[in-house]
Amino acid sequence: MTALLALTSSLLWGFADFGGGLLTRRMPALVVVVASQAVAAVLLLGAVAATGAVGDAGPRLLYAVAAGVIGPLAMFCFYRALAIGPMGVVSPLATVGVAVPVGLGLVLGERPGAAQAAGIAVAVAGVALAGGPELRGAAVARRAVVLTLTAAFGFGAVMALITEASAGGGLLLALCVQRVCNVAVGGAALLLSVRRDPVGALPAGGLWPAVRLRLPSLAWVGVADVAANGSYALAAHGGQVSVAAVLASLYPVATALLARGVLKERLRPVQAVGAGLALVGTVLLAAG
Repeated sequence: MTALLALTSSLLWGFADFGGGLLTRRMPALVVVVASQAVAAVLLLGAVAATGAVGDAGPRLLYAVAAGVIGPLAMFCFYRALAIGPMGVVSPLATVGVAVPVGLGLVLGERPGAAQAAGIAVAVAGVALAGGPELRGAAVARRAVVLTLTAAFGFGAVMALITEASAGGGLLLALCVQRVCNVAVGGAALLLSVRRDPVGALPAGGLWPAVRLRLPSLAWVGVADVAANGSYALAAHGGQVSVAAVLASLYPVATALLARGVLKERLRPVQAVGAGLALVGTVLLAAG
């Protein structure tokens, strides 16, 4: 069951990433984040009310609050990177965020094994190869790499936090609190952006018409993302965390295949090798 849940998580994340990146090519990234997470929050609030999950409230929900604060920044950076950079490079690079729980373990006194040490070296080499040509190229391409790495470490933190928030049960409430905080933080950031630059912060033709037109796609991104988080947390709690992390980290495969099949993306050979090494390094880190 752990393997099935983790693979389900990776598939859902892959489709959500592709959908979010595609939407961000048509409307501002912050609008995509807030609108998609708002749909998920409404559905989760209804589920919590219907199931009485509010009774699971406890101190661990602070981890969900922290995840909800970090999440919008990570998603904004990631969707923006997917919009301006090759999805086949951006998505694998984002998986190096698994270094966050590894680093936390080091702080707490753990020492990496041989596989983890190799994973760190391979992931760094992959980042250098995949991002190197872009960093030496146009400013837009360099920004895509920086945004991706920012998102990667944000995602790593969110995965660790939401797992901790649901460690004693109450996963549904934890996911709900996380999404409500996502909407609150993202909404505040969107409001500030609108005040600073009303034209650039909102879609052409107005916010509501653009959201209404793409509401099914936005809903799919939000629901797929929250379902992926839930599946991963269940997989991590139900079996070995290393196995769950390895299988859940395969989501870039789905995103890259969709980008190649739908968008006809083509990568430079060195970028393809680098993206593959980043993914291999991530697997080694999670499995070590």
